[in-house]
Amino acid sequence: MLVISSAAGPLPALLATSIGIAGAALGVCSRIGTARRIVPFSGGLLMGIAILGVLPELAEKHGWAFGAAMLAAGVTLLWAVGRFVYPVCPSCSHTHDHQRCVTVLHGFAGPLVAAAALHSLFDGLGIAASQQEHGQGLATAILAGVTLHKIPEGIALGIMLRASIRSRFAALSWCVAAEACTFLGAVLESAMADRSGANWVTYPLALAGGSFLYLGFHAVHGEWRRGVPAFGPALTGVAGAAAILQGVRFLFH
Repeated sequence: MLVISSAAGPLPALLATSIGIAGAALGVCSRIGTARRIVPFSGGLLMGIAILGVLPELAEKHGWAFGAAMLAAGVTLLWAVGRFVYPVCPSCSHTHDHQRCVTVLHGFAGPLVAAAALHSLFDGLGIAASQQEHGQGLATAILAGVTLHKIPEGIALGIMLRASIRSRFAALSWCVAAEACTFLGAVLESAMADRSGANWVTYPLALAGGSFLYLGFHAVHGEWRRGVPAFGPALTGVAGAAAILQGVRFLFH
């Protein structure tokens, strides 16, 4: 089992960024859709991390009311962007069939890149903030959930950008820019933590946890809307999050 320590620095965020870029490259160069099979599982994993890992961590420091409120803030922010700007996670959107994306999506590139960049920024914030917590299980679970979700996310992002930009190189370049915000988010969180102290960690962790909850639910709901069996894999993902959290905590006690 991969264990992430607080001394890992930017490497976990760099790993997640690299996986997202690799998935995007596959999406730009082809129309691979098999990776979508892990969407409901990764969605359940993200929800399990938020509920079983992030929320108890916040409650231990600030109480259940504050933790729930901050998770709700993350959900609300992502919902607002997805509702009024563009779906934040291209692999979770049920409003567009990116597996059969053959129509040129004129004007979609800008909002798509912006929304994907915000999503990636939250991923990086969560990865970096979890490394500064005492519980190693949370850091490992967050990295596992984010990196697994990056596979279908990157592929969908690549397919959709390729359909909205004529140049394959330009599409890939924008994918790299959006996914690189994962690393940028980790760097931002680390810089703010050094400047603001340990209390700063609570806020990016809570917002990232809220985004995981939103993205996880939306991933499962999106697949269910397409008629894909989603609830079984999602529950397996929740169980996987619990197993990661408990397993790593056991190793460190």
